[in-house]
Amino acid sequence: MVKSNYEVTRDRTELRFLEYDQQKMIEKFHLEHDTHYLYLKFVGRDYRIDRETGRIEWTEDAFSHVEHAGFNEVLSICDVLCDSKENCHLSGRFVKVNNLRGTVRSSGLGDDLYGNYTRYFDTRTPALRKACEALGGEKQRIGDVSYLLHPFPFLPLVLQFWESDEEFPASLKIMWDENTLDFLRYETTYYVVGHVLDRLKELMGSCDNQEPSAI
Repeated sequence: MVKSNYEVTRDRTELRFLEYDQQKMIEKFHLEHDTHYLYLKFVGRDYRIDRETGRIEWTEDAFSHVEHAGFNEVLSICDVLCDSKENCHLSGRFVKVNNLRGTVRSSGLGDDLYGNYTRYFDTRTPALRKACEALGGEKQRIGDVSYLLHPFPFLPLVLQFWESDEEFPASLKIMWDENTLDFLRYETTYYVVGHVLDRLKELMGSCDNQEPSAI
């Protein structure tokens, strides 16, 4: 079966992981590990990295069954572990992605970049709240739905969502710690957010399936 360009890039990134000092990663991010794997959490799931091949897998049953991680997951995980700054640390201040310390861009990748998610969330805000809480989110005050989420245990973001009304369309805003670029590249923030939003949709679908049928 022919691999997609995303799969080819994912596989190359996993091989590139092997060029880096794994012991430094373990110490820097306090990773669980054994002779075969490094372990970490990403967007509410358990992942492991094969220390000999670089393959990244996730599980929902303590690695009894595993799935090969996708493009967004692999690039996000490898960017943080391999290329974060030596003394990366959080500021405690949250800003929009184009206001991150070290960003030279004056505009983002488009206001409607996450438009499909925004429209999906607009009619499902109770399920969105449940999904955020399923990911361990901490409720915040700004927005109709607003949660502090941790894509990585050591790297937070804030999701803020406003429902549409008679005057304004639905709005989705993602806020990052001001020092996020100490941890990952600007471009990688979009991979992380993409996976966070996909996970929320997945969890919301589970909530929808659990709703009792109307009588």
